[in-house]
Amino acid sequence: MEQRAVAKRMRVFIIIWLGQLVSLVGSGLTSFALGVWVYQRTGSVTDFSLISLFTTLPLVLVSPFAGAFVDRWDRRKTMFYSDLGAGISTIAIALLLFSGRLELWHIYLATAVSSICKAFQLPAYTAASTTLVPKEHLHRVGGLTQMGQSVAELASPVLAGILVVTIQIQGVLLIDFCTFCFALITLLIVKFPKYESTNVDAIKKSSLLGDISSAWHYITTRTGLLGLQIFFAATNFLQGIVEVLATPLILSFVSPAVAGSILSIGGSGMLFGSIVMSIWKGPKRRVNVVFGFLFLNGLSMIVAGLRASPALFTLAVFLFCYGLPMINGSNQIIIQRKVPLNLQGRVFALSKMISGISFPVAYLVAGPLSDYIFEPLMAVNGPLADSIGQIIGIGKGRGIALLFIVIGTLTMIATVIAYQYPRLRRVEDEIPDISI
Repeated sequence: MEQRAVAKRMRVFIIIWLGQLVSLVGSGLTSFALGVWVYQRTGSVTDFSLISLFTTLPLVLVSPFAGAFVDRWDRRKTMFYSDLGAGISTIAIALLLFSGRLELWHIYLATAVSSICKAFQLPAYTAASTTLVPKEHLHRVGGLTQMGQSVAELASPVLAGILVVTIQIQGVLLIDFCTFCFALITLLIVKFPKYESTNVDAIKKSSLLGDISSAWHYITTRTGLLGLQIFFAATNFLQGIVEVLATPLILSFVSPAVAGSILSIGGSGMLFGSIVMSIWKGPKRRVNVVFGFLFLNGLSMIVAGLRASPALFTLAVFLFCYGLPMINGSNQIIIQRKVPLNLQGRVFALSKMISGISFPVAYLVAGPLSDYIFEPLMAVNGPLADSIGQIIGIGKGRGIALLFIVIGTLTMIATVIAYQYPRLRRVEDEIPDISI
């Protein structure tokens, strides 16, 4: 591909990426603000945690169908209407809030609608980026994509905390709607390049279930690719428990203000990891990046649970977050390099379902595991107070700390076991690269 053409397509991607970045920040503002609203009104952790469930579950369940539609539809238009749908749900919440009629179930419903829109937007965005840049530049796309998510996750809570106080939740919702409008404008002013598909007529004539079945057949007949997604499902379950319990653990030995600073500093690891990934091409086998950083994540979880130390916990969070863009970006690059363009929407969506189905389960079991098993074990007079308690401490939060150590150990063991499977370890050698 000529250098001028490459530069032009990269400019198109940067414009789209910027629009999605602004939209992600806006969505993060609303998510934080609505969470505060729910918790202040109900005082219930369960009601608060259900927002995470409604954010994740519809996305996972709808993804296979969304991916099939993405491969049938124009991907730019799919992204446009997905962003539009999410923006409308935000406006609906704002109107209900302004009129004093906002109820808890309205927030759950709007969150679910936004999650369904995201199920269409994500595979369309990722598959479209494959057509925009040549194969040798996919690491930049992956790094920038992960960077956008990192910036949103870091900036949104800080900005939302300030804005909720100054302009209240109504103002936050208005800002979020403006960010959706910005994303829509960026999609209107760019054109996506056409890609040649050898199966255009077959796609048009096939049924929706047939499309989903073809993606399932593609993944399951490539054992290494299927093994990679199952491996992610297992580690995502463990990671999901850690994500839910990280804040309660740190609040057990520092104040909320210090906790926010620690999580912000530690979370900056995601941004650094994204920057490094966008610059560093990485090894020939991207799957080795996945293995290496998942092993590091397991070690980070163990470090976080060893001591009630703010410095140690900050280091653990930083290392954990640093590895996330490396892991997720490498998985994205593997699929972009190996899956035909006319199948990428379906395969991305189906892989998202396989690897992400464990997150809702993790969100549901994290609380009971902590409250009814691990915290009582590490209570002052608990069964493990005189043994493990002598090493990691006893009292509030130390049961969660023990759970972190157990989960970190399981993550490292799972990584070692997965590495022993030859089909997974050699997934990039067994599946040929597509021509882009």
